[in-house]
Amino acid sequence: MLEIFKSTEAKVLEKVDVISKGCWVNMYAPTAEEIHRVSNDAQVDVDIIKDALDDEERPRIERDDGRVYIIVDFPYIVHDETGFASYETIPIGIVLTEDCIITVSLKDSPILEEFRKNRVKEFFTFKKTRFALQILFVISSYYLRYLKQINKKTNEIERVVHQSLKNKELYAFLALEKSLVYFTTSLKSNKVVLDKILRFNYLKMYEEDKDLLEDVIIEKTQAIEMAETYRSILTGMMNAFASIISNNLNIVMKFLTSITIILSFPTMVFSLYGMNVDLPFQNNPHAFIITLVICGVLSTLTAFIFWKKKYF
Repeated sequence: MLEIFKSTEAKVLEKVDVISKGCWVNMYAPTAEEIHRVSNDAQVDVDIIKDALDDEERPRIERDDGRVYIIVDFPYIVHDETGFASYETIPIGIVLTEDCIITVSLKDSPILEEFRKNRVKEFFTFKKTRFALQILFVISSYYLRYLKQINKKTNEIERVVHQSLKNKELYAFLALEKSLVYFTTSLKSNKVVLDKILRFNYLKMYEEDKDLLEDVIIEKTQAIEMAETYRSILTGMMNAFASIISNNLNIVMKFLTSITIILSFPTMVFSLYGMNVDLPFQNNPHAFIITLVICGVLSTLTAFIFWKKKYF
């Protein structure tokens, strides 16, 4: 998909058909024809665009012939076959040329939707450096938003786990832990890119732009700390619940073993009185009742001893 936008003098974002000075070119899951069109019209290397479409591409920043290429990871939500939401990250490429700014990604994202719907203050397509920093800021804010969602889901699953321990809840914990691993790795890589922008002057920035970049770095640092904290908590919870499952299994096995031992006495007594040999009370008219009493006494005594020892 290829979209071209341009801010008007009235500060309104309009969709246009031609790549021109001061426009924003947005590409997600582009076709080969769209890639070559943008490459020719904006004078951008095809390989740079294709790099941003590689879901294994690492975040980085480069400068070549007056163009700046930035690749960072942004978060998005996926759903498994059961409908449970988990989180992953994929690259987004930001290319700043002399005339325009280009964004490239494999998937459409609500992050860029914020700009398409004019929800970001002081957003203009012709202010390329400010626009790029605003994209990085929104990406950071979405990391924080999704981290809060992960924490909320963790608390919800924890309440369910306290009542019943099933594989479904454990799989949910694993999915969230996997999401946090993706977030932590991507956030740290993104922060390296931001640090390079700040230290090596890849972008021409005014004072306001530097303040915005510092805000982005602060947001990114906070997101890293939150991701690592939630990951540690989640890992500790999974270990604790694994111990709980093991302990519950031991309790069940202990209970079943105790019941088996208690029931073994009646079995032994009735098996003994089923033998074809001379037995005590065999000529007594109350032999059956006596046998039941013996079984009851033995089972009750054993159950009392187990109860005192807290076997069940």
